[in-house]
This record gives sequence, structure tokens and C-alpha cells, in this order.
Amino acid sequence: MGNEIDIEGIIRSKAGKKARWIPHFVTEWLKRFIHQDYINGYLRQDREGVDFCEGVIEHLGVTLHLEGTEHLPDDGRAYTFVSNHPLGAIDGVALGGILGRHYNGKIKYLVNDLLMNLKGLVPLCVPINKFGSQSRASAELVEQAFAGENHIIMFPAGLCSRLIDGQIQDIAWSKSFLRRSIRAKRDVVPIHFVGQNSPRFYRVALWCKRLHLPNFAQVLLPDEMYRARGQHYTVRIGAPIPYQTFDNSRALNDWAAWVRQQVYNL
Repeated sequence: MGNEIDIEGIIRSKAGKKARWIPHFVTEWLKRFIHQDYINGYLRQDREGVDFCEGVIEHLGVTLHLEGTEHLPDDGRAYTFVSNHPLGAIDGVALGGILGRHYNGKIKYLVNDLLMNLKGLVPLCVPINKFGSQSRASAELVEQAFAGENHIIMFPAGLCSRLIDGQIQDIAWSKSFLRRSIRAKRDVVPIHFVGQNSPRFYRVALWCKRLHLPNFAQVLLPDEMYRARGQHYTVRIGAPIPYQTFDNSRALNDWAAWVRQQVYNL
């Protein structure tokens, strides 16, 4: 029971004294909308780490086609794996399963600290908290992760892809993956995950941006994952890019944009 999601409990704990004003039908609707029973049906299996990631893919009936596995380095060094983020959930656990199995569990995600509520993922996660008093401690954890022996999995866009210029693609990538990889002397492995969410998701994301609203599209992600049951996706792995490539001939933001383009070129 400790691993299960309790939407009503989460909402009421966040709302505090205002919780009494939240109608019961609202929380019941949210439970159905995010498919709480379906998700908890899987979480009751109490799988952890790489096994958790592989189990999610199995539970959803998703299949994966891998290309470029010969590019996965096996020289004993630690690498930074960076990918586009088209789905917001399935792509994350899929890469955790693929890379985690290949590297015997020696992987770490850099994730939004909210994902630490998924107990099965916790062993693989380094939480990123950019706000408040925890931000400094979070930064130290990230530095330790890059200095360690585990491979790092990152989605440098920071959120899942959007409809931009008529195409489903990531927003501009943050340069932090390069700054940290260079400092830790880690080569960078580009990955292209081929897939997309429903048109509804992109419409909501677009209107949130136009109206300067919070990222309500994020709330749709559990339903997007549920809708993706039985889907097939392609994952393309590119050749490692030596960290020495990222020299002073370009600004790091420009290098980040260049790596992003290499991903879409795969």
C-alpha cells in the first residue's frame, strides 16, 4: 500500500486548511482521469530500479525497436546519455530499462523531485529541486552523480516536446548537461526517441503558453501514458561525442543546440 498513488491524499495535504472546500466529485474525477486504479495495479507489484522500468513497459504492452546498440560504449567509463523527450513518461522508463539492463543497473536519472513519489524509481533517481532551501543540496547531489561511476540519463529540454513550427520537437536544451559532462570528463551519447503524444496534449500546451498559464499539460501525462498502451516506438542510439568536442569555438548554449540537432538527425 505504501507504494500506491493516493490523489485525494496528495491534494488534501497540499491544500492544507483549504482542503475542506474541495468537492469530493473533483477528487473522484481526478482519480479516474489519471487512471489511479490502473497505475496502482502495477505499483502493487513492488518492483524497483531497472526492474520497475521494464515492468512499466510490459504492463503497458509497449514494444520497442532499437537501432544503434553497437554505439553503446563498454569501456568501463561513465557516460552522459541525452535524449529528446517526446512522451514525458514512457520514453523515460524505456531508456531506464534499455540502458539499465545493458549496464547492470549502473544508471542514474536526473529528474524533477516530484518523481521521487514513485518509490520504485527512487533507487535510480537524482532529484533536481531548483527552488527554495533544497536547491543547494540538490545541486550537490547532481555534482556527486556526475563525479560517480553511474551513467547519467538526461532530458535536457526539461519537459516533454511541444508543437513548434509545425513539428513535434523539444524546446531549446539547457546547457547544464554539457557543463557538467565537460567537468567530469564524460563523453555524451545522443539518443533519438521516436514518438509523440495526442493532438489534445499539444493543443493544451499551446494554449497554456499563449495565455501565460501554468503547465497544465503536465496533468495530462498519466492519461497520455494510458492511451499509449500497445504502441510501438523506435529508439535510435548515436555514436558517443567526445567531451573535448565542446571547446571554446562556440558558446555552450550553441553546443547544446548542436547536440540537440544531432539527436534529431539520427
